[in-house]
Amino acid sequence: MNLNITELSNGIRIVHQEVTHTRLVHCGFVLNIGSRDETKEQEGLAHFWEHMAFKGTQKRKTFHILNRLESLGGELNAYTTKEKVCFYASTLKEHYPKAADLLFDITFNSTFPQKQIEKERQVILEEMAMYRDSPEDSIQDELDELVFENHSLGRNILGTEQTVGNFSHLDFIDFISTRLDTSQIVFSVVGNISFKKALKAIEAPLNSIQSKRSLYIRNGFHHYQPKIKTVERDITQSLCAIGRPAYSLHDPNRYKLFLLNNILGGPSMNSRLNLSLREKYGYVYNIESTYSPFSDTGFFGVYFGTEEKTLKKAQSLVMKEMAKLQLKKLGTVQLHMAKEQAIGQMAMAEENYAGLMLVYGKSLIDHGKVDPLESIFTQIRKTSADEIQEIANEIFNPENMSFLTYKPQ
Repeated sequence: MNLNITELSNGIRIVHQEVTHTRLVHCGFVLNIGSRDETKEQEGLAHFWEHMAFKGTQKRKTFHILNRLESLGGELNAYTTKEKVCFYASTLKEHYPKAADLLFDITFNSTFPQKQIEKERQVILEEMAMYRDSPEDSIQDELDELVFENHSLGRNILGTEQTVGNFSHLDFIDFISTRLDTSQIVFSVVGNISFKKALKAIEAPLNSIQSKRSLYIRNGFHHYQPKIKTVERDITQSLCAIGRPAYSLHDPNRYKLFLLNNILGGPSMNSRLNLSLREKYGYVYNIESTYSPFSDTGFFGVYFGTEEKTLKKAQSLVMKEMAKLQLKKLGTVQLHMAKEQAIGQMAMAEENYAGLMLVYGKSLIDHGKVDPLESIFTQIRKTSADEIQEIANEIFNPENMSFLTYKPQ
């Protein structure tokens, strides 16, 4: 893997991997701040900050930010999750210093001009309306709300119309000053550039950042109660979401659940849910299960859409497939094939260097290290059929599942 990791005196870390068989360099900042770190009044502020980072710094206006890399064929982007804000770029290796300088500028020197806040507020309100018009997206957000009720993990990353409508310049300054911790920031670089050159472009600017430790502590999620909810929507097919809390990023069972989820309803066409509900019965066009680990808990969910007349049959088949994994151990050949499939998917994901760059940054924040893929493969290969069945009996217990259904009006 040949990773280089260094920590500056202010706590900011830099992780780098040189890849010589590409013309590109991918780099970005990963900050351990997300939507779960907002108060109820701040709901949507982290995502709004992500937008505002492109709207002006101490030395650049919006046009200069957007044009800096795009005019050179590069890409500048950002995203917000429940626990992270990421600003990142991809560019030809000769333009890496410009990318690093620009990313530093938008991450640490944004000015949040009030005029731009008013303009971007409308953009985000339009984004929220777009999500509401997409039931496939909104049902996932509403299931989060159902599973993580009365907790920041259950709130929509976009916020609400009321909170987004009230944010001012000082709200951004206050949120960043209380949440930003330099020991929870990583600058990640993957591409055709040496560690020495990668460091040269970013070390001095990063060293200029004053060391800062945040007193903020995340509110853990502890109290879950399964729920059943049905909502009428202006839609033509029924949508169903089934979910519950799951293992955290630090749980030793997380890779085993990753493997189990892959068997049940992962991205491959041969997942059990796809073979049953789509291939055998033709009840769905798309069905998937997902596992998302967080720092102190996790989430497991299943999503599908079907005609109203086949909704109960489809739900029953989903629970039937879960029950099979609870009641019957995987055979030796089945388990071997499932492991090889999961390992192959992870190996292919490693070829996406932009994604790999972000994975390194998040891993360094979450675990204080970056595990080589081979060590993860070893953990997957060591998983036994008994362990898979044990986890299936815990996670797939129907009594602990929450059910959310969208039905046509």
